[in-house]
Amino acid sequence: MPKRNLSILSFEQRSVMLGGQHVTYTLKRSGKRRSIGLRIDGRGLTVSMPLRASEIWLHEVLQQRAGWVIDKLEDWQAHAPEKPAWKDGEIVHYLGEILTLRIGPYSKTAQQVGEELRIKDEGSEERIEKRVSAWYREQALPLFIERSEHYAKLLEVSPTSIRLTTARTRWGSCTALGEVRLNVQLVKLPYYLIDYVIVHELAHLREMNHSQAFWRVVGIACPDYKRLRSELKAISLN
Repeated sequence: MPKRNLSILSFEQRSVMLGGQHVTYTLKRSGKRRSIGLRIDGRGLTVSMPLRASEIWLHEVLQQRAGWVIDKLEDWQAHAPEKPAWKDGEIVHYLGEILTLRIGPYSKTAQQVGEELRIKDEGSEERIEKRVSAWYREQALPLFIERSEHYAKLLEVSPTSIRLTTARTRWGSCTALGEVRLNVQLVKLPYYLIDYVIVHELAHLREMNHSQAFWRVVGIACPDYKRLRSELKAISLN
């Protein structure tokens, strides 16, 4: 009889009463896990547990961590960025600065003029949002490639490609094939945080882990990586 693949993940949407509040969460089961872990991000609460762990153990852990879960969910909701209205006068973030969105009868679809981002009025907020997103992508890719080339020489690595991603929970990633993927939302952040993420991912081309050796590589280009890492963690992806 063939052995069952215990590395397979299963996902399930559930709800539970914690601290007198109704909390929904995503349950992930995996044969690779040996303990129950809780994570809270933009998608809410995610609980990861061993494939064959008992419901009793799950219930005990959730109740034990109820106070932490409620506090973290409330904190995240309090600091979650508001969704832009995509109207004239709206604030737009770009390279750590603030631009004012101007919508009008402009000749070009999107263009930065001084401290303004001018968008051609096409009659709906949905279209305006798409135009702003397209403008972000147009600015992001050449900038990320330029910065990656600079730091690749410093770290003595050669990425196979630099690509944009729209992942909801990660600023960047690096594949075993050498492809570096950088979140387009990075273009909203200051240069020094963009550089930190790029260095972080390029360092994986030498150390595909987060060992002390990996952080030594990061430290070649970013000696103050601990401060940068902490600052980046406080920023929500949106």
